[in-house]
Amino acid sequence: MSATRGGPDQGPSSQPQQRRIVRTQTAGNLGESFDSEVVPSSLVEIAPILRVANEVESSNPRVAYLCRFYAFEKAHRLDPTSSGRGVRQFKTALLQRLEREHDPTLMGRVKKSDAREMQSFYQHYYKKYIQALQNAADKADRAQLTKAYQTANVLFEVLKAVNLTQSIEVDREILEAQDKVAEKTQLYVHYNILPLDPDSANQAIMRYPEIQAAVLGLRNTRGLPWPEGHKKKKDEDMLDWLQEMFGFQKDNVANQREHLILLLANVHIRQFPKPDQQPKLDDQALTDVMKKLFKNYKKWCKYLGRKSSLWLPTIQQEMQQRKLLYMALYLLIWGEAANLRFMPECLCYIYHHMAFELYGMLAGNVSPMTGENVKPAYGGEEDAFLRKVVTPIYEVIAMESQRSKKGKSKHSQWRNYDDLNEYFWSVDCFRLGWPMRADAEFFYPHVDQPNTEKEGDNSKPAVARDRWVGKVNFVEIRSFWHVFRSFDRMWSFYILCLQAMIIMAWDGGEPSSVFGVHVFKKVLSVFITAAIMKLGQATLDVILSFKAHRSMSLHVKLRYILKVLSAAAWVIILPVTYAYSWKDPPGFARTIKSWFGSAMHSPSLFIIAVVFYLAPNMLAGVFFLFPLLRRFLERSNYRIVMLMMWWSQPRLYVGRGMHESAFSLFKYTMFWVLLIATKLTFSYFIEIKPLVAPTRAIMRARVTDFQWHEFFPRSKNNIGVVIALWAPIILVYFMDSQIWYAIFSTIFGGIYGAFRRLGEIRTLGMLRSRFESLPGAFNDRLIPDGQNQQRKKGLRATLSHNFTEDKVPVNKEKEAARFAQLWNTIISSFREEDLISDREMDLLLVPYWADRDLDLIQWPPFLLASKIPIALDMAKDSNGKDRELKKRIESDSYMKCAVRECYASFKNVIKFLVQGNREKEVIEFIFTEVDEHIEKGDLIQVYKMSSLPSLYDHFVKLIKYLLDNNVEDRDHVVILFQDMLEVVTRDIMMEDSISSLVDSSHGGTWHGGMVPLEQQYQLFASSGAIRFPIEPVTEAWKEKIKRLYLLLTTKESAMDVPSNLEARRRISFFSNSLFMDMPAAPKVRNMLSFSVLTPYYTEEVLFSMHDLDTPNEDGVSILFYLQKIFPDEWTNFLERVNSNEEEIKESVELREELRLWASYRGQTLTRTVRGMMYYRKALELQAFLDMAMHEDLMEGYKAVELNSENNSRGERSLWAQCQAVADMKFTYVVSCQQYGIHKRSGDPRAQDILRLMTRYPSLRVAYIDEVEEPVKDKSQKGNEKVYYSVLVKVPKSTDHSSLAQNLDQVIYRIKLPGPAILGEGKPENQNHAIIFSRGEGLQTIDMNQDNYMEEALKMRNLLQEFLTKHDGVRHPSILGLREHIFTGSVSSLAWFMSNQETSFVTIGQRLLANPLRVRFHYGHPDVFDRLFHLTRGGVSKASKVINLSEDIFAGFNSTLREGNVTHHEYIQVGKGRDVGLNQISMFEAKIANGNGEQTLSRDIYRLGHRFDFFRMMSCYFTTVGFYFSTLITVLTVYIFLYGRLYLVLSGLEQGLSTQKGIRDNTPLQIALASQSFVQIGFLMALPMLMEIGLERGFRTALSEFVLMQLQLAPVFFTFSLGTKTHYYGRTLLHGGAKYRSTGRGFVVFHAKFADNYRLYSRSHFVKGLEMMLLLVVYQIFGSAYRGVVAYLLITISMWFMVGTWLFAPFLFNPSGFEWQKIVDDWTDWNKWINNIGGIGVPAEKSWESWWEEEQEHLRHSGKRGIVVEILLSLRFFIYQYGLVYHLTITKDTDKNFLVYGISWLVIFLILFVMKTVSVGRRKFSASFQLMFRLIKGLIFLTFIAIIVILITLAHMTIQDIIVCILAFMPTGWGMLLIAQACKPVVHRAGFWGSVRTLARGYEIVMGLLLFTPVAFLAWFPFVSEFQTRMLFNQAFSRGLQISRILGGHRKDRSSRSKE
Repeated sequence: MSATRGGPDQGPSSQPQQRRIVRTQTAGNLGESFDSEVVPSSLVEIAPILRVANEVESSNPRVAYLCRFYAFEKAHRLDPTSSGRGVRQFKTALLQRLEREHDPTLMGRVKKSDAREMQSFYQHYYKKYIQALQNAADKADRAQLTKAYQTANVLFEVLKAVNLTQSIEVDREILEAQDKVAEKTQLYVHYNILPLDPDSANQAIMRYPEIQAAVLGLRNTRGLPWPEGHKKKKDEDMLDWLQEMFGFQKDNVANQREHLILLLANVHIRQFPKPDQQPKLDDQALTDVMKKLFKNYKKWCKYLGRKSSLWLPTIQQEMQQRKLLYMALYLLIWGEAANLRFMPECLCYIYHHMAFELYGMLAGNVSPMTGENVKPAYGGEEDAFLRKVVTPIYEVIAMESQRSKKGKSKHSQWRNYDDLNEYFWSVDCFRLGWPMRADAEFFYPHVDQPNTEKEGDNSKPAVARDRWVGKVNFVEIRSFWHVFRSFDRMWSFYILCLQAMIIMAWDGGEPSSVFGVHVFKKVLSVFITAAIMKLGQATLDVILSFKAHRSMSLHVKLRYILKVLSAAAWVIILPVTYAYSWKDPPGFARTIKSWFGSAMHSPSLFIIAVVFYLAPNMLAGVFFLFPLLRRFLERSNYRIVMLMMWWSQPRLYVGRGMHESAFSLFKYTMFWVLLIATKLTFSYFIEIKPLVAPTRAIMRARVTDFQWHEFFPRSKNNIGVVIALWAPIILVYFMDSQIWYAIFSTIFGGIYGAFRRLGEIRTLGMLRSRFESLPGAFNDRLIPDGQNQQRKKGLRATLSHNFTEDKVPVNKEKEAARFAQLWNTIISSFREEDLISDREMDLLLVPYWADRDLDLIQWPPFLLASKIPIALDMAKDSNGKDRELKKRIESDSYMKCAVRECYASFKNVIKFLVQGNREKEVIEFIFTEVDEHIEKGDLIQVYKMSSLPSLYDHFVKLIKYLLDNNVEDRDHVVILFQDMLEVVTRDIMMEDSISSLVDSSHGGTWHGGMVPLEQQYQLFASSGAIRFPIEPVTEAWKEKIKRLYLLLTTKESAMDVPSNLEARRRISFFSNSLFMDMPAAPKVRNMLSFSVLTPYYTEEVLFSMHDLDTPNEDGVSILFYLQKIFPDEWTNFLERVNSNEEEIKESVELREELRLWASYRGQTLTRTVRGMMYYRKALELQAFLDMAMHEDLMEGYKAVELNSENNSRGERSLWAQCQAVADMKFTYVVSCQQYGIHKRSGDPRAQDILRLMTRYPSLRVAYIDEVEEPVKDKSQKGNEKVYYSVLVKVPKSTDHSSLAQNLDQVIYRIKLPGPAILGEGKPENQNHAIIFSRGEGLQTIDMNQDNYMEEALKMRNLLQEFLTKHDGVRHPSILGLREHIFTGSVSSLAWFMSNQETSFVTIGQRLLANPLRVRFHYGHPDVFDRLFHLTRGGVSKASKVINLSEDIFAGFNSTLREGNVTHHEYIQVGKGRDVGLNQISMFEAKIANGNGEQTLSRDIYRLGHRFDFFRMMSCYFTTVGFYFSTLITVLTVYIFLYGRLYLVLSGLEQGLSTQKGIRDNTPLQIALASQSFVQIGFLMALPMLMEIGLERGFRTALSEFVLMQLQLAPVFFTFSLGTKTHYYGRTLLHGGAKYRSTGRGFVVFHAKFADNYRLYSRSHFVKGLEMMLLLVVYQIFGSAYRGVVAYLLITISMWFMVGTWLFAPFLFNPSGFEWQKIVDDWTDWNKWINNIGGIGVPAEKSWESWWEEEQEHLRHSGKRGIVVEILLSLRFFIYQYGLVYHLTITKDTDKNFLVYGISWLVIFLILFVMKTVSVGRRKFSASFQLMFRLIKGLIFLTFIAIIVILITLAHMTIQDIIVCILAFMPTGWGMLLIAQACKPVVHRAGFWGSVRTLARGYEIVMGLLLFTPVAFLAWFPFVSEFQTRMLFNQAFSRGLQISRILGGHRKDRSSRSKE
C-alpha cells in the first residue's frame, strides 16, 4: 500500500526543490518497519515517539502499539486539518498500520489492561537501564545514559496518556522515578565533543587541565548585570548572560560555547607544554586568540577612522572576563549570521555597535534619553538577534539575488555579496545607524518597486531607481577590455617594446643602432604612444565604472576626471614638444609643426616633458625596490600620505600592503627579467627583424590586376597585404610569453623540486637500499623529541641530511618499538584497503612485540626473504674457509641480519621448549660450544657444515608443528627433537666433542662415547621434558613463530613486494617524504587543532548492489569492470573476506563489504570519509606513542586497542585518553545539504550517510533542514517554511543489546533567516556548516578526494607551518598541499587528464608558491588558517555566476587581505578526476567559464593593479592569461586564414607571388609554429615531463611521453584548446556561465552521435568546418602559382586542428567505430533532428528545443554583445563577394560590382522558392494534391533547365558549381547568425519559422558531413580494434580485456531477448 501524493491545496509549492520532494514524500510502505525517520516536516515532534516504538517493538509489541497510537493522536493534535505537506498520507498509513496491529498485540498482552502493561514496562525499563547505568561506577557510558533518559521520558508521556483515557492514577514510585528522569533529561543533552553537564566531569576529555581552565574562565560571571526576573541555573557562564541580553539562539550559544572552550584550551596548552596542576587560563593564550579574531575588525576601525569598541578595564581580574566576553560576542554574532558571513565588514559593523552596547552595560552607563541603564537596542527576547539584525540584511541579499534572475541578468543590474559588503568600506555605512533605520538606502528597494509596474504611473519608478545604492567600487561588465584594463601595465610594456623594436628593425637593423641619434630620436616616440594609452586607460576606467557612480565618494570621482584630463594634456604636450625636437621632421611631426608654426627648434623641451611624465613611474620604481617603505605607505592613515597614494591608486580597504620580503622580490624579479629578455630577443631576431625587408619590397611593388571588384584600387603601399602579413605575427608576439613561461616554469620547477628532495626514493630498489635509515627518519620526523632544538637550515642541511649519523639514539628499544607501531599501522591499512595480500602483509610487517631476548634490529621479512636458504647453500659449500664465508655473508648487511636473527631465534625457541633438566644441560652445552667457536672464528674448520640442510629441514618441520599447536602432534615433536640432536651430534659436531658432552652430562658412566639406546630414548621423552602444546599462546609468540617460518621458508626473493603499483607508489612517496624538510612534530596535545569540511550535495555515497550489478548498454556492470581494472585488489579482497563471489552475494554482511570495496574504488563519499577519518586514527596512535609509559609502549598500541574493548569503562584508561585528545584536536564535518530531505523521503542515501556515522562515531553531519511550522502570526492560517542549520551525530554505542538502535541525534539546530542557498551552491553549503567546525586549521576537502593512513601521520607536522613566517613578512594563511590523481588508470583520456592535472598540482603550484608568490587556492586539500578566514569572509566566495570557480576567489581574497599562500610537497591527498571525453570537456568548459567570469571580477582587477609589475605578470600568466593566450592562439589561425583569403581572392597574392614576403616567409612559419606548439599541448607536456622525470625517473618520463603521442595526446590537447577558447570567449562576450555537474561515474560508455553533436556542435564542429572551408578555398584558388609542399608546410597544423575538432569526439568514443552502434546512432540522430520542440520538450529529445537553448546566452547578452555578434557574422559574406568573380561565367565582366548584386538576387530567389514550397505544402497539399505535385515538378524541371543552359551557353564548369556552393553556403550561415542575434525583430516580422527551417537544413548537412567518414571507417573491423587499443592501453597493460568486456555479456543479452 502506498499513500497518494499531497493534493494541490497542501502548502505553497513555489520552489522547484520542494516540488521534487513531494514525489518522494509518500509515506512509503509503512508495513513492516514503520520508519521513524520518514515523518513529514510539520510533524517533527512525533519522531521521538516513533523511535521509541521501534526500540521497544521486539521486547513488548503492545507497548510499541500504544506508543504509535499516542503518536497518531499527537499528530492529529498538531495538524488537525492535515494541511502540511504529506501529512494526510502519513496519518492514513499510520492508521492502517494501527488497525492491522491492534488485535495481534492485544493477544500478546500480559497484564489486564493497557495502563497496567505500560506501568510495568516503565518500571522494568527504569530498573534495567537507568538504575543499572546510574550505578555503574563512573557513569562512563554517557551516550547510553542520555538515550535511556530520553526514552523513559517518552514512555512516561505515553503512560500518562493511556492512564488518562482509562482514568487510572499513576503509581507514586513511578512519579518519583519520573521526576528524577525529567530533571536528568534537562541535564543530559546530546553534546558534540565536550559533555558540559555536572555529571560528566569525570569523562576523560573533561579531566584535561586546559579544558577545565577554559570552562572555569567562562564561568566567571562576577559583576554581570543580569536582567530582572532571571532564574539562576547551575554552572551559568558568560554566554548565558550574552544570550539573555542580546537574544541569541540557545543552540548557537551551546555551539559557540564549545567552540570557544576548545579554541582557548588548544592555544592555552601550547603556552604551557607541561600543564601545572591548578587550572587557570593563560593571559597570553587569550591575547593570542583575541589578536587573531579582532585583527580585521581593528583594521576596519582604523581604516574608517573610528575608535574600536574593545575597551578593556584597568583591573587585572576583570581584564580576562572582558576579553572573553568580547570574543564570545563576536563568535555568537558570527555563528548566527548565516549568509552575512560572506560579508566580513558587515559583521564588523554589527559587532562594532553590539560591543559598544556591551561596554555600556558593563560600565553601567546611563542612557541620556530614558535615564535608565543602557540596554541593547534590539532587546533580549527569544531570537531577537536573528529576527531584528540578521533577517533585514539577509532580505536585502535575497532580494538582490532575485534580481539576478538566477545569474541571468547582467552583473551591473544587481548587487552581489561583494557590493553589499563593500558598502561597509566607506564611512557612509554609519548612516545606517543603530538600531538600523528601515528606510536607509542600503535596504532599498523593496517597497515601491513591485507596485509601480501595476499602477503604471511614471513618477515612482524614477524615485525607486534613484534610491538604489547601485554597484559599489566596481562594476562587472562583460567586455574583452577587462583583460587590458586589469593588466594595463603589462600590455603597455609589450606595445611599447613592439614599437621600439619595429623602429629599430626598420631604421637601423641592429639593436646597437638605437644609439645612433636618428634612430634614438625615433624610438623616443614611444612616450607619445604611452601617453595615448594612458588616455585610453583613463577613459576606459570612467566608462567601465560609470554604473558605480552612485556609491562613489567625491574624491574618487574627482580622481577619475583628473586622470582623464591629465592624460589628455600629455597627449597634446608630448607630440608637440616632440615635433619641435627635429630639424627636418618625419611625416607626422611635420603636420604638427604646420599647425603651430615651424619657426623654433628646441630639442630639450621634449626631454624635460618626458622627465616630468616619467616622474611618478620613477617614484614607483623606488618603492618597488623597498617593499617595506611601500607597505608602510599603503597601510598608513596619515593625510599627506593618503593624498600621495590617492593619485596612484584609489584608497581601498583590501589590497594594501601585499608586498613580499626583499629576498622573495629578488627571486621573482630575476625569473621575470630572464624570461622577458629571452622573449624580446627571440621576437626581435626571429619574428620582427626578418620581416622588415620583405615588407619594404611589398610596399614598393605595384599591383594593377585585381581579381575582384577592388574598392580602393589606388591605396598606397599595398597596405592590405602588409596587414595580412603582420597581424598573425603581432598576435603571436602577444601570446608567446605563455610559451616562454611554460619553458621557464618547467626548468625552475624542476630545480626547486630537486632541492626539495623529490623522487629520491622512487622505486622499491631505492627503498630497500635506504631502509636502514628509515627507523631513524620515522623517529626524527613523526615522533616528537623532548627537547625542542632548532634544526639546521640552509643549503648544507639540504645536501647533507642524514638520519643515521644525526644523533645516537638514546633508547634503542623505544625507537624500535615506535617505528614498529607506525610502520605496522601503515602496512595494516594497506591490507585493509586490499592493496596487498596476507602473505605480502606478513612479509612487510615488523614485529610488534620486539623480542627482548634478541639484541637485534628486526627488519621486515621482505628485506630478509630468501637470505637464509642462500646462506645455507653458501655455508654448505664453504669447504672450511671461515673468513671467506664471513666476508660473503657480511657483504650483504640484510643477509647478516637474517643469519644472526635466525640463529638467535633458533636458540630462543629451543630453550623455551626444552624443560627437563638433563635435556637443558645437553642443549646449553651444545650452544655454548657453538658460540665459543663463533667467537674464535673457526666454526667451519671444526664442524662439518654439509649436513646443515638436514638440520634446517627438521627445524622447519618443528616450526610447522608449533604453528598448528595440536596435542596430537606431541609424539612427532619428541621424535623431531631426537632427530635434531642426532644430526647435530653425529653429523655436524665431531666425535671428540661428544664424549666431553656426555661426561659433563652423566658423570662419565658411559664408555666409548656410544650412548646406549634406552638411555638415548629417555632424552626428551619424559612427560615434562618438552613444553608442547604451548599454553597459553600469546600474540607475541604467534608473531615470532610466524616470522621465523617466513624467514626460513621464503625461497623466492621478495623483490616485488608489494606487487600492487599503488601500494608501491604510496610507500615510496611516504618514505621519500620523510627525508624532506618538514617542521618537527609536536606532541599531539601541543599540536594545532584542525577540522575537515566536505560539502556534499547528491553524489554517490555508497554503491548499492543494484548499481554494482546492473550492466550498461555494453553489458558491463560496475563490479565486473572494477574486477578487471583492479584484478589484484579483487583477489586480495576475496582472500580477506575468505569466500568467493557467489558466497558474498548470499551473505548480508559480506554484501556490505563488497559494496564498500567497490565504493572505495569509485568517487564516492564513503571513500572520502574513510580517507579523512585516517586523521583520527593517526592522532589516536600518535597520542598513544606520546603518552605511553615504557611498559605500554613495549606491549604496543595493538594491545591497548585490544584491551580497550574490555575495559573501556575505565575513564582513566590510556585508550580513553588517546580518544579524548583526538577529539580535542580533530573534527570532521560533512555538509550534506539535503540530508534532512533525503531522510524524510526515505532516500537510500540518507541510510548510507547514517551508516557512515555509525561506522565513524566522530563524524558529524551538518544539513539544512526545511520544516513547515504553523505561522506565528495568529491572523494568518497555514504553515510557513522555516530553515535550520542542523548538526547530527550517531553516538558510539558500546552495548549491542536489542535496544540499541543506531539513529542520529540532533546536537544543534540553529534557525536561519531563510533559504541558505542564495548564490553558488557549494560555497553556500560550506558556509552553513563552517560554524560547526573547530580548531585553528580548516582543511577543505571535496567529494572526490581520498586520503591515506601514512599521509595522515604527517598532519601535525604540516600544521606547525602556520607558526613560522615563510617569507619573513607574514604567517601563512593557506597551506597548499599536493594531490595525487587516482583516476589515471581508467582510459587513455583519463591518463592524459590525470597527468596534466598532476603536473599542475605539483610542479605548477610549487613554482607559483615560491619563487613567484602568486599561488592562490585551487580547490581542495588546502588547509586554511581558520580564524584568519572566518573573520574575512570564509573559505570561498558565493556570488551567483561571477564566483563560478568559488575556490580560487578564496585565494584572491586571502592574498588581498594580506594573507600568504604556501605549498608543501611532503604530504599529499588523493583526488579523482573525470574520465570520459564528454565529462572532461564539461569540466574544461566549467573552468573556462569560471575564468571568463574571473576576468570581469574585481578581485583580478585589484590584484592586477596592487601587485608590483612582476607579481602582476605571474598572476596574469597563471590565471586569466593562460586562457586569454589560448584564445589568441585560435585567433591567430583565423586571422592568418582570413588574411590569406583576402590575398587569394583579390589576386594580390598572385600579383606579388614573386616577392619573398609572400613566397617563403620564415617569421610567419615560426609564428605559426609557436601557435601549433600551444595547440598540441606543448605547454602541458613540458611541465608534465619534468615532473614525471623528477618523481619517477627521466627514462620513465620519456617512455610515457612517447606512449602519449602514440595514444594521440596531441589530438586530445588540440580538442580541449577548442573547448577552452569557445567557453572563455563566449563567457566574456555574452555570459551564460553555469556550474556544470560533470558526473563522477566511471564505467566508460559509448556516447551517442546526437549527444556528441549537441555538446560540440557550436564549440568545435562549426569552427572546424569554417576553417576547412578557408583552407579549401585557399588551396583551390592559390594552387595555380604555388607548390603543394609550400601550402602543406604552412597549413599542416591547421589541417590537424580541423581534423581534430571535427572527429576527436568520435575517435575517443568507446566503440565509436562499431557498425551496430553506428546504425543505432543514425536512427537516434534522425529522430532527434526531426522531433518538434515546444514547451517542456527537453533538448535531448528534440533539435528545436536544443537549438533554442543554444542561443539562450544571446537573450541576456545586452546590446554590446549583440553588436559584436553581428559584426563577427559579417565575415561569412566575404566568401560570396570574392568567389563570385572567380566563376568561369563572370570571367569577362570586367569585375563589375553588378555581378555581386546579381549573386544576391540568386540567393533571394532560391530562398523565395523554398519558402513558397513550404507554405504551399502547408496550405495546398491536402486539397490540391495533384496540382501541388505538378508545381513541384515544374520547379524542379526549371532548375535543371537553368543549369543546362548555363553549362551550354555560359560555359559553366563543374568547378563553378562547387565554387557556387562554397560561396553561398557561408552566406546563408551568416544570415542565420544575424537572424539569431536579432531574434526579437525577426520574430515580430514573422520570419522565425523560416529561419528555423533553414537552420535545420544546415544542421542536417553538418551532421551528414561528420557522420559519413565515421560510418565509412566503421565498415572496416580493424579500425574498431585499433581504437579500443588506443583508448584503453593503460588498462590493457593491466590485463583488462576490453574486448571481453564489450563482448562477453552480449551473448547473454541476445539469449535473453530470444526468450
